Amino acid sequence: MNDDIRRNMALFPIGIVMQLTELTARQVRYYEQQQLIQPARTKGNQRLFSFNDVDQLLEIKALIEKGLNVAGIKQVLELKSNMPADPTVLNEKTEEKRKEMSERELRDLLKQQLVHANRPGQTPIIRGELSRFFH
Repeated sequence: MNDDIRRNMALFPIGIVMQLTELTARQVRYYEQQQLIQPARTKGNQRLFSFNDVDQLLEIKALIEKGLNVAGIKQVLELKSNMPADPTVLNEKTEEKRKEMSERELRDLLKQQLVHANRPGQTPIIRGELSRFFH
């Protein structure tokens, strides 16, 4: 059994999830109602949560503590789910483009990314590029 299957297995009742996340049952049900999580249900309609559900709840809790509302959390989770698994691609074409970039263009790009570093949906700085500035 691989790790993805194991992390998606519905194992935990709401009482255990409450202890793991320090959330109330009401909060967990509310996040489910808002479609931020989708726990599995038994034939008796009992919620069962997976490790991934617990991770999602912990992430929601952290975002709430940072001041985001439910609409903001939905956007963050949507952006996260739409991100490719391996966002950094280095192949011959991208390497050639990188080498063609002038020092001035690279400085402008890095400055722009530094200004917008913490905005959702922005591409992070390619740290390897910074080595061109230090000789």
